[in-house]
Amino acid sequence: MSQRTLYDKVWDRHTVGTLSTGMDQLLIGLHLVHEVTSPQAFASLRERQQPVAFPDRTIATMDHIVPTDRISRPFSDPQAELMAATLEANTREFGIRLMDMASGKQGIVHMIGPELGLTQPGMTIACGDSHTSTHGAFGSLAFGIGTTDVRNVLETQTMALSRLKVRRIRIEGALQRGVYAKDVILRIIADLGVKGGLGYAYEYSGAVIEALSMEGRMTICNMSIEGGARIGYINPDDTTFAYIRGREYAPRDWDAALAYWKSIRSDEDAVYDDEWVIDGNTIEPMITWGINPGQSITISDSLPHVADAADPKSFQDAFDFMAFTEGQSPESLAIDVAFIGSCTNGRLSDLREAAAIFRGKRVHSRVKAVVVPGSQQVARQAEAEGLDRIFIEAGAEWRHAGCSMCLAMNTDRLEGRQLCASSSNRNFMGRQGSPTGRTLLMSPAMVATAAVYGHVYDVRKVLNDD
Repeated sequence: MSQRTLYDKVWDRHTVGTLSTGMDQLLIGLHLVHEVTSPQAFASLRERQQPVAFPDRTIATMDHIVPTDRISRPFSDPQAELMAATLEANTREFGIRLMDMASGKQGIVHMIGPELGLTQPGMTIACGDSHTSTHGAFGSLAFGIGTTDVRNVLETQTMALSRLKVRRIRIEGALQRGVYAKDVILRIIADLGVKGGLGYAYEYSGAVIEALSMEGRMTICNMSIEGGARIGYINPDDTTFAYIRGREYAPRDWDAALAYWKSIRSDEDAVYDDEWVIDGNTIEPMITWGINPGQSITISDSLPHVADAADPKSFQDAFDFMAFTEGQSPESLAIDVAFIGSCTNGRLSDLREAAAIFRGKRVHSRVKAVVVPGSQQVARQAEAEGLDRIFIEAGAEWRHAGCSMCLAMNTDRLEGRQLCASSSNRNFMGRQGSPTGRTLLMSPAMVATAAVYGHVYDVRKVLNDD
């Protein structure tokens, strides 16, 4: 088993005890809740006449169901309005801070935690959402949980977990122009598979990781779950500390916090259960072509052949659903919708990268392009820089903050067989609202490029031309 890694240190510091099942009972430092997975948890507390144990350790926001075209209340969707009103009532009753639209701090749960300074190194973080692994970019152990565990954390501030193995994934070298963090994580998932991380926590390291901004690191950790890992994390460094410093909930005793954060880094002689190394110089812009994030290729490749697959049935199922042809060039794939946003790629740097492509160009006449900032703070920053005007002048829609078309639990959905170039995290069948809608995952810059050309296109060519 692993030894002296960040995972081991933080896990041990938060272990309350070992249960008869062999699972460890962990103290949860930060609990994030939203409107979708919390109603039943709060209802259970009410039925059991139990309070929230540490309400100051829980933060709530609205993100999944909020419309992004119009945020005035009541919402046009009665179900969305009911869920929003229920969260408001629950947070009032149990004394929990709520980041709603009126607060100016509303946004996707995995974005507001970092930007408010709530997410910090050495923490244990839980949320009723699988992409909680995002927060691991700060050197925390962060995991998605189900509604029952949401209730358990609210009631006890603890939960039962089985210890994971630790795999170190080193990305050495440097990324070429036009290659982004999204391409790095898609390459990792393509190499190791969507089940490759089962039973593991992923520690990302190497020169490429160290050179990334915090926003790029969050993108990589966000999609750890797509590779089967429960947790993905990066050791905290000066980039981490600089990001947190000065934020609203940053530690007041900065020196003490810094000392702790540095102490929980993986030791130089740490022992890992497994290691995987990738040459970052070889990573190209990636796109998914199938129905899971592991079914991806580089923009230079052709679509694969079923006969060459380790699991021919899954490839055949993907080709049947996507209606693509073996050996087809990815640049022949004409899109109908372009979506830039989500907890994976709805941050300011993502919008800047997309705006750089849109500047001076127009969205293809056949394409509907939608740009959704991940939080109100990101929206304000983008508008202050004039990014919103670039998107609008190019013919894209500029929306309010929310999860939007990532999972379509709102009014932003694909229709029929539309093909969407998306900067989100999942390309499952029906994920974006239409049972027959199809999704191609790629970086925000690649999505913007596809929106302009009307089909998948190599962003590197655009950057070289510019």
